[in-house]
Amino acid sequence: MREFDLYPPMCDWLRQYLTDKYKSYEVIVADTHSERLDRALQKFDIVYDIATGIDIQIDVLGIVRSKKDSKVFKLVFVEAKKTSLTLKDVGQLWAYCKLIDPGEAFLLTSADLGSLNKLLNVYNREDLLDFGDGKIIKKMKIGVWNLKTSSPELGLIFPKI
Repeated sequence: MREFDLYPPMCDWLRQYLTDKYKSYEVIVADTHSERLDRALQKFDIVYDIATGIDIQIDVLGIVRSKKDSKVFKLVFVEAKKTSLTLKDVGQLWAYCKLIDPGEAFLLTSADLGSLNKLLNVYNREDLLDFGDGKIIKKMKIGVWNLKTSSPELGLIFPKI
């Protein structure tokens, strides 16, 4: 399996997750792994100045947009991995989150939590998942993607939801 193979089922899952969570909003989900975030957003008539000219490529992008005012929106990031997770993987998504401040962010692997397992389960270092503008602290969600169900393993998501 290639990482690329994870994107379509993750798009489907994210679309359903966002549609269930944001019932009165327009939900857009796209595989954007091969293009910069600013260009992906332009396809949906969104100009987000902070993303312009920054080389960020999100694997799966979710957009939750107000039906009344298209300038009111939230972004949702999903980064996919097919290998055991490392601190480097968290650092990549964390940097994206610190720069862009999405509404939610997921790091999902079809393998296992790798070295993050000890940090999260033994040392309870969920603070490594923190991002936000300083006023509101959000947490990246990290988990294992179940290939059979095409969804995250709820028991293996951090922080617990």
